[in-house]
Amino acid sequence: MPASPARASWSGSRQYETALVTPNDNPSVHASAVLAGYQAVLIRGPSGAGKSRLAFDLILAGRAGQLPATTLIGDDRVRLMVRDGRLTVRSVEELAGKIELRGLGIRTVGFAPEGDVGLVVDLDAADAERLPPPWALITTISGVKVPRIPVAPGHAALPLVLAFLTTT
Repeated sequence: MPASPARASWSGSRQYETALVTPNDNPSVHASAVLAGYQAVLIRGPSGAGKSRLAFDLILAGRAGQLPATTLIGDDRVRLMVRDGRLTVRSVEELAGKIELRGLGIRTVGFAPEGDVGLVVDLDAADAERLPPPWALITTISGVKVPRIPVAPGHAALPLVLAFLTTT
């Protein structure tokens, strides 16, 4: 059986998995995602970078009223597909509603099955800058351009994501 098509994109010394998706092929990728209101936030980064932590922090921000209601789509593995010109992220059935919380293990939370990606957050991004150039704030996944926040290693991602989602 042939392997599903995938492409590795590089950001400095960090490798992020980006799927090449076709209508009949929805491979899973190493990422987490939440649905904040009507848009999904796709969180990428190497193991241990804090993808699950950021996903849960965003869920808590939704519960606290800092964001619209925010729900887990998937943690650790999600599926990407292009539909009607939009990038859509879906939960992996076997992991639906499961999130890893350091110190507590795997926990069960409410989840949404999918959402259209409105933001990509790249944790431990080698190209993160204090004042990033405009081109660094956009990424293209499977031909779809999506706003992007590159977050430097050791920097808090939550304030940046909250600012993106709540300001103009």
